[in-house]
Amino acid sequence: MLFSYEQLLTLNRWLTGFWRVIWLNILWTATTVLGLGVLGVGPASYALARYLDRWFRLGETPPTTRTFLRYAREQGLRPVLTGAVLVGLGVVVGVNLLSITDWYLRAANLLAAVLVAVVGVYVFFVMAATDVVGIGRQLTTALLLSIGSLHWTVLGATAVVAVELLMLRHALALVPLLGAALPFVVVALVLRPVLRDLATPSDPDRRPGASAARPAPLWDRATPR
Repeated sequence: MLFSYEQLLTLNRWLTGFWRVIWLNILWTATTVLGLGVLGVGPASYALARYLDRWFRLGETPPTTRTFLRYAREQGLRPVLTGAVLVGLGVVVGVNLLSITDWYLRAANLLAAVLVAVVGVYVFFVMAATDVVGIGRQLTTALLLSIGSLHWTVLGATAVVAVELLMLRHALALVPLLGAALPFVVVALVLRPVLRDLATPSDPDRRPGASAARPAPLWDRATPR
């Protein structure tokens, strides 16, 4: 059965979007590795969150590589410090999980690990799309956003875990291509309606007197570079 012209265009948009997510994941991995992990994960995660926010919320798809690298340098040391704090929290919780034998303490630390992972993704969208300043306030805002969208957060986290497990079991080659970007994509979708109300005044659709812009389709025809 032959595809119609509209179906081919739709398929092309989805494939282009899928390729863009893969390339963003590769850029995230490269930036993190070049930053020796602790120094790179913050800027890489901020750049990924900022690109996805502008893409999903406003329909903007500028040249992927150049824009990602610009975003990674955009806020200077702030993403580095945020990433270092999250890594430090993760190390503490990980050590506790490995050393504690009491089941209730292990359960508490497992819950803490989930919170660190969830807040660790949300916080970079807070940095990218709001005017909240200060690591403490940004982490608190990220926690409140995740709780405020709790049902979507739970569904999204479940979907991410399920897809990651399926890739590990049946498509291991996809893990380095999608593994890091997948939770960011899910959070970008969860936060898209919320961030329309929390966007910074510098956003075009938040300027006084500006009309609300309708986002372009999620998977557009622009080819990442």
